[in-house]
Amino acid sequence: MNRIFLVGAGGAIGSVLRYWFSGVVQQWTQSAGFPFGTLAVNFAGCFVIGFLSQLADSRGVFTDETRGLVFVGVLGGFTTFSTFSNDTMNLIRGGENLSALLNIGAHIVLGLGAVWLGRTVAYWIWR
Repeated sequence: MNRIFLVGAGGAIGSVLRYWFSGVVQQWTQSAGFPFGTLAVNFAGCFVIGFLSQLADSRGVFTDETRGLVFVGVLGGFTTFSTFSNDTMNLIRGGENLSALLNIGAHIVLGLGAVWLGRTVAYWIWR
């Protein structure tokens, strides 16, 4: 139960940070035509999860509880793209290049397809 609380608390922190950081970047760029805020959040999240996962792998600096709080909670709430990218990098590091490519392709195709499907279903229900 303690781990669930830590993940939930971290997720709340990460979500608030995502909202704030994305808004700051979007306002700073003054762009209405491109989601620079989302891009910045995804880049920052990927950098942080790469940095921290290297520390975790090489120095063992995170307990299981801390990993749940930081990796799953804060970074998962901040951006799930960082988790996707870290999973893909772990596949590459493990020599699973085909699996890494399949992971990338599946996330992009299925993600875009799910958005299209969700929009289509909502349209047909509430037209």
